[in-house]
Amino acid sequence: MAVFQDFWDRLVSFFTKSGGIQTSYIPCILEFLLLAVLFYFVFKVLKTNKCTKFIAAVVVVVVICGFTLSLTQFDSQLILLIVLIIALLVFTMFHTEIKRSILDAGVKKGNAEKFNVTGVELIIEEAVRAIQNMSKKDIGALIVLSNDNLPEGIIESGTVVNAEITSQMIEAVFYPKAPLHDGAMIIEGNKIYAAGCFLPLTQSDNLPKEMGSRHRAALGVTTVANVTAIVVSEETGIISIVRNGMVIKKYADAADLKNALSDYYWSDLTAENKI
Repeated sequence: MAVFQDFWDRLVSFFTKSGGIQTSYIPCILEFLLLAVLFYFVFKVLKTNKCTKFIAAVVVVVVICGFTLSLTQFDSQLILLIVLIIALLVFTMFHTEIKRSILDAGVKKGNAEKFNVTGVELIIEEAVRAIQNMSKKDIGALIVLSNDNLPEGIIESGTVVNAEITSQMIEAVFYPKAPLHDGAMIIEGNKIYAAGCFLPLTQSDNLPKEMGSRHRAALGVTTVANVTAIVVSEETGIISIVRNGMVIKKYADAADLKNALSDYYWSDLTAENKI
């Protein structure tokens, strides 16, 4: 009890002096507010990217540091140093996620319809069939699985089709002589929302030579948005699955495609309360 009483006494003395707020502590209070805002955005970024273990670790560290600091003299410069160190650490480790969060301020908010398990299974079957058919025919394709978190400019660069997801529709869009075949198809929930969309290209110079513009676009869009992209190479027919700015699966087969689509429908969309 003595420890908590000492903490309470320090807290009271910190904020009051002769019945009023100590003006000398106003910068320190502002630093506390800055720290609170910083942690809010950190947790928002981590939650969006489902880093639950890291969130738990940060909470434990913050609680321990806060309790330790409360038992010592409040040091404004120390608090500011902690804020700067945390800001640098977050920017270094999560610069991609921070970029996504900034761009999410201008994302399109769609109205994805609800659908049941049977409907999802049919959609997955149709999508896998179309992708494999295009792979066998060496028809290039780029499909982005979005959960309404793409920048508005990407959607506006293409054509909104708002069509049902069927293998015939997907293959028709990417038919070599079709007007929208060069761009990306955006799938949102149970709809092909848009097609012929232009995506930001990755600026990396270390990509293998066999990766063309579709792969660069897939890497680029998954860097700036928390989405999954599926690429069919026009030259080789190889299917690649891209996420978080990396090719997570090359030479993807039917099982890999089903897993990626299942993760999208039962993880990404569920997390956004779309199902």
